[in-house]
Amino acid sequence: MDYLLRRLLKGKVRAVQRDNMVQAKKFSEMLEQAIIKYQNRAIETAQVIVEMIELAKEMNQAHRRGEDLGLSKEEVAFYDALASNGSAKEMMEDDILKQIARDLTRAIKNDMSIDWNLRKSVQAKMRVNIKKLLRKYGYPPDQQKDAVETVMKQAHLMCLSETETI
Repeated sequence: MDYLLRRLLKGKVRAVQRDNMVQAKKFSEMLEQAIIKYQNRAIETAQVIVEMIELAKEMNQAHRRGEDLGLSKEEVAFYDALASNGSAKEMMEDDILKQIARDLTRAIKNDMSIDWNLRKSVQAKMRVNIKKLLRKYGYPPDQQKDAVETVMKQAHLMCLSETETI
């Protein structure tokens, strides 16, 4: 039973990974921790199943989180990318992070072309636009470099997702 549940959860993590890399990383780490504890005999089979069920519930809640925040799936992914930095989340109001996520989604969709991830000039323009948005809303300067990198990776996932639906 735990094998089937583990496979199901790994599949769900892969599905989340296509849309939201921050959430996928979090869930993947949680799943791996449960598996490691089980393999080290730190917990019994029943306990690992309980942990995996809790993980599945948390994944379902995360899926519905966009509705609660009033954000689209893409906007939630950028919100998570920005909020993954703890100090930025503490320093900035939630509504501001939501607005940055909305603006980022719009700007990235406008800059995105089929081969944007291959063209350095388009990537550079996208980085500049991301930095401008972060400065405009007062995102902590010491965290901007990491935020830009995370947003660029998320933009790449968004591009892949967009091309899969075409």
